[in-house]
Amino acid sequence: TTPFDMVMLNDLDRFHLVMDAIDHVPSLGMRYAGLRQRMSDKRMVAREYTREYGIDLPEVAGWVWPDVGQTATEEGGPQPTTMDTGGDNA
Repeated sequence: TTPFDMVMLNDLDRFHLVMDAIDHVPSLGMRYAGLRQRMSDKRMVAREYTREYGIDLPEVAGWVWPDVGQTATEEGGPQPTTMDTGGDNA
């Protein structure tokens, strides 16, 4: 198994969190049923990929924060950042 797969086994992954939000906010249920299904499908694809290749999906393993490199320090200068989130992907 992989770190992300372990998170999925505990229902704490990003896909399941979206599904939980849709399930627990009454106004989202019918409106976002399609998104919920896509998240469920993504979980299945991620699990199958892990079982077949022994690693996380590239889109999960290679994910980075969208604003990486754009964070500023209090002084206004650039803050050192990293492109690799490593263990944060779990």
